[in-house]
Amino acid sequence: MKIFFTVITLIISPLLLNAQGNSVKMKIKRKLVWSDEFNYKGLPDSTKWGYEVGHVRNNEPQHYTRKRLENCRVEDGLLVIEARKEKFDTSAYTSASIMTLGKKTWTYGRFEVRAKVPKGLGVWSAFWMLGENRQAVKWPTCGEIDIMEFVGKDSSQVYGTIHYADSTGTYKYHGEKPVVGAPYDDFHIYAIEWTKDQIDFYYDELKYFSFDLKKSKKGNENTFQKKFYLLLNLALGREGTLGGKLDKSIVSSKYFVDYVRVYQ
Repeated sequence: MKIFFTVITLIISPLLLNAQGNSVKMKIKRKLVWSDEFNYKGLPDSTKWGYEVGHVRNNEPQHYTRKRLENCRVEDGLLVIEARKEKFDTSAYTSASIMTLGKKTWTYGRFEVRAKVPKGLGVWSAFWMLGENRQAVKWPTCGEIDIMEFVGKDSSQVYGTIHYADSTGTYKYHGEKPVVGAPYDDFHIYAIEWTKDQIDFYYDELKYFSFDLKKSKKGNENTFQKKFYLLLNLALGREGTLGGKLDKSIVSSKYFVDYVRVYQ
């Protein structure tokens, strides 16, 4: 059973000085402004999620399908994204990637997922964000926030990464990949705290990376002070990509999501 509060208190500010000159931390209350608790059955809620379709990026082997229960469904209170070894169109593998583009975008807030990642060489699950202006300005100019990436070849680690183009148009990225044990053994919370000044990355209660938004400033603009949308997907790897070589003996791989929540 899922129990949560619609208002949370988060410490997100720098130290301030009180009347006596002692440092204190300012607390800011945030409200739950959007969520999917997956307390239903069938396809993902179409008012919240759309689909990426086909071979979308990195020359990955999977074909992302649309509204196909075999690859993306809600059952037993969980979203299940399943990558399958099967012939589909011209592909040998299928999977799903769902997104909020065209449904909902945000600037700043706490974005979190409670999920259980799959295990196996070549699996590549993610919870991430892209700039809403991606079609107009292309990647990496639109910006990318990888709240969580898990790849089977690095099975004791998770990745949190920022991607963008600097003022000269040069691709830049910053991130960390903490060793956390065996994240595929259980559900964990993957989250960011995003303000106008920085983005902090969390694995459960562990804050393992902070990105200073001054680094992504371009004149009077900043890539990460604009609207972004959410994505959940299960990709498969290939040589030369972060996902790495795929174990071709894997017939099916499942990525389980308990909830997605956005607080502002």
